[in-house]
Amino acid sequence: MKRLMLKTIAAAVVLAAFGVASAQDIKERTIKFTTQNPKGHPLVMGMEKFAEVVTAKSGGKIKVNLFPGGVLGGDAAVVSAIQGGTIEMASMNSGILASQVKDFEVFDFPFIFANGKEADAVVDGPFGQKMHAKLEAKGLIGLTYWELGFRQITNSKRAITKVEDVAGLKLRVIPNAINLDWTKALGANPTPLAFPEVYAAMEQGAIDGQENPLTVIQANKFFEVQKHVTLTNHQYNPQSVLISKKFWDTLSATEKKILSDAAAESTVYQRAQARAQATTALDAVKKGGMQVTELSAAELAKFREKMKPVIDKHGAASAETVKELQAELAKARK
Repeated sequence: MKRLMLKTIAAAVVLAAFGVASAQDIKERTIKFTTQNPKGHPLVMGMEKFAEVVTAKSGGKIKVNLFPGGVLGGDAAVVSAIQGGTIEMASMNSGILASQVKDFEVFDFPFIFANGKEADAVVDGPFGQKMHAKLEAKGLIGLTYWELGFRQITNSKRAITKVEDVAGLKLRVIPNAINLDWTKALGANPTPLAFPEVYAAMEQGAIDGQENPLTVIQANKFFEVQKHVTLTNHQYNPQSVLISKKFWDTLSATEKKILSDAAAESTVYQRAQARAQATTALDAVKKGGMQVTELSAAELAKFREKMKPVIDKHGAASAETVKELQAELAKARK
């Protein structure tokens, strides 16, 4: 009995010492975390969950201040600020990171994912981890992937009931090469704009439309300046949750684990919110006055056919990455 008591006391001493060491490993820190979408959007809800978990796990020592709505600038400016260490964290479309590592273009390939389950399998597996690892040399650490969802085309001119209806429309696209090319392939005029500029550009008639998931269309009230939305599901956007490598390298192992665990926990929550809101967002934009068009399978096939040369063109530049992606998709579809 005495020996057992001594062992118990020794174990308690070790645990207490570990607790003290862990507490000492957590410093008072403040993290600026930004995204382009406003409060109420599933991405911001994910940020709020992340902040909540970090606060709990750090005993309130690490505070996460949220900056939704693009208030710290567009994505390109934010990437630069994260690399410089003036912004600690951001969530953005993974495809935008093609400006840093060209292979990230594959996340913008049209019609690459059929559903969220396929996307989860790819980004949560070895492929997604390998892609994020490529960012470290660029001063960025990828913590996890959240979900923006499937993109739809909106405009103020006419209902798009067939692929030919896209021709001539001036559409805002995310500023990267593959988005410029697929828009041109449909006969539209691509206009690269930072996201915070999009609403005003549509309101003023500088552009005819844009393309984004329904949750983005609803949260940013695009229904106020757009009349038509066509359910094309032409792209699926995983969101990279990024942290500055400059900041990351200052963290202790305990602090890194807190942020990594919070990222994993918030991912489950964020994706659930994104998928739940996708349905309610459709009802909301209808109530907001938008005319919703669903394309037939035959018309969607025409969209895919128009975009295929774009995939072939950009796939050639990242052939090995495309091969790895296709292998992961094949596993997910079994």
